[in-house]
Amino acid sequence: MVDRINYRLTGIDEFLGKLDSVSYDLKRKGGRAALRKAANVIVNKAKDNAARVDDPETGRRIADNIALRWNGREFKRTGNLAFRIGVLHGAVLKNHPDKARNAPTPHWRLLEFGTENMRAQPIMRPAAEEGAVPAINTFAVEYEKSIDRGIARAKKRGVKP
Repeated sequence: MVDRINYRLTGIDEFLGKLDSVSYDLKRKGGRAALRKAANVIVNKAKDNAARVDDPETGRRIADNIALRWNGREFKRTGNLAFRIGVLHGAVLKNHPDKARNAPTPHWRLLEFGTENMRAQPIMRPAAEEGAVPAINTFAVEYEKSIDRGIARAKKRGVKP
């Protein structure tokens, strides 16, 4: 049921040249920060989409439960940096008497995928599709900035980056 969306970057030779001259630690730290900023672009689009379909009559807001989490399992398994974007409490389909603002919103699945009685009003898939290009651009810009900062710091100390 989980759909993965993968993107491949091409045509960034200058960036890759800089990346080769940077230490392993800087690649991980700067890459994680840049990836978080890029993922936040998609999170913000998902929150906007959720606000569009949220029912103002209830206290529950899907937008409040959209979250960005570090994917430690993927990092430990493959060494790739990864974040997960999803809706908290998303797998719970029980009755929740709590109607507070940050209460679980299990009905997001029904809106996202639809039912036999209701058409789908997707939230997450359009956010990933529309936010892909801006997220990739954000990642490239932020990662290059962090690498430039790391190279400048290393030059100041007289250490190889």
